[in-house]
Amino acid sequence: MRIATWNINSVRLRIGHLTSFLDEAKPDIVCLQEIKCVDDAFPRAEIEDKGYNVAVHGQKTFNGVALLSRLPLEDVTRGLPGDEADEQARYIEAVVSVDSGAVRVASLYLPNGNPPDTEKFTYKLAWLDRLAAHARALLTLEEPFVLAGDYNVIPQACDAAHPEQWTGDALYLPETRAKFRTLLNLGLTEAVRACDDRGGLYTFWDYQAGAWQKNNGIRIDHLLLSPQAADRLKGAAIHKSLRGLEKPSDHVPVTIDLAL
Repeated sequence: MRIATWNINSVRLRIGHLTSFLDEAKPDIVCLQEIKCVDDAFPRAEIEDKGYNVAVHGQKTFNGVALLSRLPLEDVTRGLPGDEADEQARYIEAVVSVDSGAVRVASLYLPNGNPPDTEKFTYKLAWLDRLAAHARALLTLEEPFVLAGDYNVIPQACDAAHPEQWTGDALYLPETRAKFRTLLNLGLTEAVRACDDRGGLYTFWDYQAGAWQKNNGIRIDHLLLSPQAADRLKGAAIHKSLRGLEKPSDHVPVTIDLAL
């Protein structure tokens, strides 16, 4: 089973990029973030024509997440548990049944948190706490699950071309990275790093200051695996070439292959 995550930065604007990626990479499940549209405006027909089922948790203009799957999506949950007052569309989760059982997959778009001296950073840290609490609950099920998405977290210095440029940024502050380590310390595996510990692996290049041309990137899109999923991990890939397309997203897809 191939699972992809991609902050597409407006699904309607980049539907051609998405359908081409589906044709070329042939993922079984796709976790999208920043779709930037309400549910009814999602380009469902184009994706269903490619053989995918669709579940959407949208929001006008901002945020929004979706799941695409070649197999039926069951037990769909919209919104991260833990705060009923949170109206931001940042989390969707579903179960997919396979011959060996089932796999639970979530698409998440973690808050950016900047500026860090505002309530935006407080919200980011609280969201990470809610994610950790939910992950703890999922771990008790002892099933394969994948928490995939744009975490807006640079875990280590090697995950940025110029880490010194990110000092003081909410993506790289010690508090942010500590919360991310809390997730890993629950027993989750960060898929890309489990497969490749080299530097120079990036998933985001800003539109400003020639970041793409200078390869001034950061790695902030992650797939965290439960032990049962990590045991089945066969490989991971960052699809860097998509950043060079005309009018690209500032993120590129990341895929993993699981023996499911």
